[in-house]
Amino acid sequence: MSLEHFKRRLLQKERELLADIERLQAEAREPLENEVQDEVDEATSSEARSAAFQKSSLEFSTLQQVRDALQRIEDGTFGRCIDCGREIQPARLEAVPWTPYCLEDQQKHDAA
Repeated sequence: MSLEHFKRRLLQKERELLADIERLQAEAREPLENEVQDEVDEATSSEARSAAFQKSSLEFSTLQQVRDALQRIEDGTFGRCIDCGREIQPARLEAVPWTPYCLEDQQKHDAA
């Protein structure tokens, strides 16, 4: 397992997430002055802003996971499940390099 490979991927993902978060927050804060101000338009705009904030929150959560994974690389614990200590399958790390759990423990967390 090449830590440099995963570090590059995680740093790229971090940049993407930061750009997405910035864009979503800007969309959510756009002024209403250019929009028609009837009740339907206002409700639609409010829903769109709410969706942008929710997506931003999800992106921020993933960003924190990416940063935690980068810290695990620095600590020398990357690639090991933080619950049981077993090695995380290489295919799982390729798919989701910021995952802190082996598949078995991830399933336990998802079920809880």
